[in-house]
This record gives sequence, C-alpha cells and structure tokens, in this order.
Amino acid sequence: MSSCSELLLWSKEHARGANAHVFAWSGQLTPPQQKASEELLASVRQNKSHLLHAVCGAGKTELLFPSIFASLQAGKRVCVAAPRTDVILELFPRFQKVFPKTTIHALYGGAPDQEGFADLVLATTHQLYRFEKAFNVVFVDEADAFPYYADETLQQAVIKAAKQHAAIHYVTATPTKSLKTTNQSILSRRYHGHDLPVPRFASLYGYARKLKKGSVPYKLQQWIEEKTTNNIPFLVFLPTIEMLESFPGHLPRVHAEHPKRKEIVMQLREKKIPGLLTTTILERGITIENVHVAVVGAEQKIFTSSALIQISGRVGRSFQYPAGDIVFFHHGISYEMDNAKAAIEGWNKS
Repeated sequence: MSSCSELLLWSKEHARGANAHVFAWSGQLTPPQQKASEELLASVRQNKSHLLHAVCGAGKTELLFPSIFASLQAGKRVCVAAPRTDVILELFPRFQKVFPKTTIHALYGGAPDQEGFADLVLATTHQLYRFEKAFNVVFVDEADAFPYYADETLQQAVIKAAKQHAAIHYVTATPTKSLKTTNQSILSRRYHGHDLPVPRFASLYGYARKLKKGSVPYKLQQWIEEKTTNNIPFLVFLPTIEMLESFPGHLPRVHAEHPKRKEIVMQLREKKIPGLLTTTILERGITIENVHVAVVGAEQKIFTSSALIQISGRVGRSFQYPAGDIVFFHHGISYEMDNAKAAIEGWNKS
C-alpha cells in the first residue's frame, strides 16, 4: 500500500446474523488452560485488555476460541493480528475448521482477493493500516515480535483499527514489559504436560570463516547427517541472509523475502524434504511434528533471548513427540544464550 492508495470508510454497521456462527472444535482444554481461557473471556466481555502469557506450545490459539466465538455470537467483528505472515498462514486453516460457517479473511502481503464481509479477520499488523474503527475485539498474537514491538506506527495501526474504546488483548510466550497489563493469565506448562526441551550449547569456533570458504563445520555436518539418516525433520537457523544463501550444499532455504517460503515450509511439514535452512523469520508461528533445531552463531546479536526462547519452542510441541534436540552452536557463549536457557529451565521448575 502507498500514500496514493484509495481507502474507503464504511460509516454504517454491517448487519450480521449472530446465530450464523458454528463452533466446531471438539478438543478439550486442560484445567490450567480452561482457567486461562475463562479469565480471557471475562476480560473480553468486560472490554478490559488482557495478556495471555504462555510458554511456546501451551496451546495459546485454542484458548482464544471461546472468546472469539462468544464475540461472534454477540454480533461483534473480531481481528486476530500478528507481525509475521507465517503466523497468519498457520492460523488460517485452523480457524476455518473451528468456525466453518463464519466468513474469515486472511490478509498478508500477496494474499489473494477474498469475497464477502468477514466477521473474523486474520491479518498481519501491517494490513491493519487499511482499517479504521473496524473491530470490536482485537487480539495481537506474538506481540513482542519484530517489527511490531519496535515500530510505533504499527502499534498505532492496531489501535486505529479497533473501535473507539475497544480493548486490545495480547498473546505471547515472551512479553515485553510494556505488554504486561493488570489482567493476565500465565501458563507455565505445555498442554501435554511434558517439560520444555532445554537447549544445549556446542562450540563451533570459526564457523563463519569455514562457511565462507565453502566448508560446513564438522559438528554441524554431523548433526545434519544424523537427522537426515534417522528421518527426523530439522531446522537450521542462521544469523544472516548472506550466510544462508552461501551455505554449501543443496538444502532448501527460506528467508523473509523468499517467494516460495510457504511452499517450502509445507514440504518440510509433509516430509518431502529432510530439513531446511532459515533466518529468524521462522522463529515463531510454525509447528512441525518432531522437528529438531540447530542455531548456528547463537552468540550473534540477532539471537536475543526472546528469539532463542521462541526458536527452542519449535521443538517438542506434539503429544506424540514431546522431546527433541535443540542445540545452540556458538563461537563463545553470550548472556542472551544463558538467559534463554535459564528462562526455559525456570518454566520447567514452576
């Protein structure tokens, strides 16, 4: 969108049939999930901002369902926003199954045109520049993710998209101080009850120089070969696009501007490829069964403690595979690495 784009404001309320919505989720919440979901629903009904602070893999999305359904039944228009396209792509088919009679639009850069008036909108935060006083209820998923937390114009876009005085609710595993509200629910365990996988540290001295010369460091090569041999899907996170693109070999690779990112991630999910190389673009909003993860250059500045926690949270998310390997390859241990590991161990003790 540019400054010369024409935007139209619809001044009248759209007539909605409150009884047209169907809630088709047959899952069951654990007692802690149920408590958090009821607390969120109470805040939504009272129009009070709420923070859902839950570890990666705690089932945060499922906790939103009752609040969204209650809002739709009340004739309200709902928006679930997230900073990353991958989160929206992950959520869209899930919401379509849960609310099969509801018109749902998924808005992100390059999204196809979608017909009708959507009572439920899933959108990247950038897409909310297009709305003004449009939503009665707004949820921001992964509200601490880049670029949302660092861009005041995006934060204002979310506020502008909500109706006047409408509360905005936040969902994340790693909230910033500014997100913490008086109303919050904390989930310290995953839905399956198992501990979070704790990252291990492995030295990989001189990795940047070796990769630049076209050689994969021995420990990293061993790790990739082991996962490939045992048919375990894997993600290798790299600190820069330059390192990603020059990485030796033929492993698929994705980054923020990759035109086929969605298709390549789907290939990994469907086990058509053994693994892939990625930047931090896949640190959130992606669930792949039994995936194992390596971070190369974990000491570099781009890998903040929150990013490392989110990356670690890709592992062990399914009930069938609650464990898995998460390794931080490094050229010297950073405070951020230590803080991430300590935070995960803290959750496991709580």
